[in-house]
Amino acid sequence: MEDDVIIRTQLFHNQVRECIICALLFTTLYILSYLVITRFKKNAEFATDNIEDATVNRITLWMCTFTLAVSAGAVFLLPFSIISNEILLSLPENYYMQWLNGSLLHGLWNLVFLLFSNISLVFLMPFAYFFTESEGFAGSRKGVMARVYETFVVLFLLTLLVLGIVWVASAIIDNDAASRESLYDLWDYYLPYLYSCISLFGVLLLLLCTPFGLSRMFTVTGQLLVKPRLLEDLEEQLNCTRFEEAAVVHKLNGKLSSCWVFFSVESLKTQFLSIHARRLKLEMRRRASPWQRNLGYPLAMLLLLALTGISVLLVGFHVFELLIDETAMPKGIQDPPLGKDSLSMFGSLGAAVEVVLIFYLMVSSVVGFYSSPLFIKLAPRKQDTTMTKIIGNCVSLLVLSSALPVFSRTLGITNFDLLGNFGRFDWLGNFYIIFLYNMVFAGLTAMCLVKKFTRAIQAELLHAFGLDRLPLPVSRSSISAQMGSPNSKRLL
Repeated sequence: MEDDVIIRTQLFHNQVRECIICALLFTTLYILSYLVITRFKKNAEFATDNIEDATVNRITLWMCTFTLAVSAGAVFLLPFSIISNEILLSLPENYYMQWLNGSLLHGLWNLVFLLFSNISLVFLMPFAYFFTESEGFAGSRKGVMARVYETFVVLFLLTLLVLGIVWVASAIIDNDAASRESLYDLWDYYLPYLYSCISLFGVLLLLLCTPFGLSRMFTVTGQLLVKPRLLEDLEEQLNCTRFEEAAVVHKLNGKLSSCWVFFSVESLKTQFLSIHARRLKLEMRRRASPWQRNLGYPLAMLLLLALTGISVLLVGFHVFELLIDETAMPKGIQDPPLGKDSLSMFGSLGAAVEVVLIFYLMVSSVVGFYSSPLFIKLAPRKQDTTMTKIIGNCVSLLVLSSALPVFSRTLGITNFDLLGNFGRFDWLGNFYIIFLYNMVFAGLTAMCLVKKFTRAIQAELLHAFGLDRLPLPVSRSSISAQMGSPNSKRLL
């Protein structure tokens, strides 16, 4: 009897401790997400005289902050699990590490990927979008509650539509008694199946964005860091910028006609501010120390090249493993042993490299996502991002971050088995899908990198020999077209 009481007391204390840890972690992520969103949101939408619109935007902001916090949790969860496994392996009997156990990790995975992600994708983000676009039913009293009623009705109709489509598709694909019985189970069938489809879409999106982002990382890093003087002539760029700024100032101060001033002053002011900001940035880069100028840029480029090369090598090795070993498949297990074996053949150092690679791939995928022609308009701007764009960004980041564990495990970046409902995805057990996914990723990454470095080397050679300043040849067809234009006839 006493043993039973001790066991139940211990279980109760463990559950309370896990709840406190989860609450502290999520509160931290929520505060960080709120600071990020307030940095990009458009302040005019919250400083409006219309109290109703301000209240709607404030509620939408809370929902977006929650979704962004879930996205951050999804990004940090796999690295946190890998680090926890290495800590438990190195310090198995440490008293201060007893809170770090398999129960806590399972709870975090289920909380992030089973509960919070489904709530954000299925309810919060659609509700936030319809809430910002709603005006209340015709004939009803205006107010926040009228917009809430309209949003709930639209969201309910959308939910029925989505569930009906899933029901019909499942009935057509799986036409047996067991599948027909599962169609009536909302929590254990619909939501995992719907989240599996969303995760598959996120993995495919990562497949397209990450290789492009890996090549774009070199350009973005080159823009943020100061290049050596051999690769960049700051004096020439600074002189050109000063001449452009002086020319714009001369136009602004000149005596022009009132009609022209009315239509062009604003554009000239915008152009002046842009050139002035560029000149200040160039002056700051010129004042950079020799260590920062001659050592920081080469080390950053070598680090990016090393991380990209290691990622491609790991994917190639994983392709070879798939051909000879069935255990290389990313099919998860229900209760993986934690703290028993290291996840890497190189021990803790290899696990640390895996964590760095996971973060690097996530950053590269975000850079590739916002650099692609389809989503470049969705990129947030400081203090000038509307709530609709913030909702779109939160949904996109949640889809990408939720697919990150599946993406990393599918490519063989880590051997950590997927916890929670991730291991139940049917397509993770298909050899042909996994093998083709790895091959396509390796091919796209190699193609993007070769294209990137080929163009960069060609541009540097043309710049070194002065060939980029030569006038372009003009064809006879373009000359005849110009001669036949109305402007040329008027000049003649």
